[in-house]
Amino acid sequence: MTDPTFIAELKSGKQSAYVQLLKDFEQKVFATCLSFVPNKEDAEDIAQEVFLEVFRSISKFKGNAKLSTWIYRIATNKCLEFIRKKNAKKRFAFMQSIFGNDIPLDKTSFFTEFKHPGILMENKEKSETIFKAINLLPESQRIVFTLAKIDGKSYQEIVEITGKSLSSVESIMFRAKKNLQQSLENFYKNET
Repeated sequence: MTDPTFIAELKSGKQSAYVQLLKDFEQKVFATCLSFVPNKEDAEDIAQEVFLEVFRSISKFKGNAKLSTWIYRIATNKCLEFIRKKNAKKRFAFMQSIFGNDIPLDKTSFFTEFKHPGILMENKEKSETIFKAINLLPESQRIVFTLAKIDGKSYQEIVEITGKSLSSVESIMFRAKKNLQQSLENFYKNET
């Protein structure tokens, strides 16, 4: 489904192209969402958001990757956004396991700013640093790390979600940990 004519029709807003896109990808996107979010209604809502984003952003599609890969990337990001919002408590437990129980985190932010007025500057910087480091990981590492360490998924669940082999997931996780360790070590070396 990477036919340049089809993509041109999508970009020009041709209704039959949108109908074909939905026909070809609706079930696949829903299955992906259901893999990340095992609740049918939530997965349906996220799938709708994915197609809204696809329709809004199709003009930005450059064709560097397959259309299916681009759609999957949107679906993955929408699912991760949902998971981050839904499972905020798990993230705070993860942060507390790193920095201890004395870190009050703003429950409205994840990778960006922390606006809660009661957060101490030092803790704010530590929190922002760890989440920026996670966000800067290559996509496959960020997804595997987030699913394993923040959302508590087993490696087998990650295999099912991503479609990667178990050895691939283990390798990606190893590289993610190494990259985070190096990134955070460099940050703290530069701070002292």
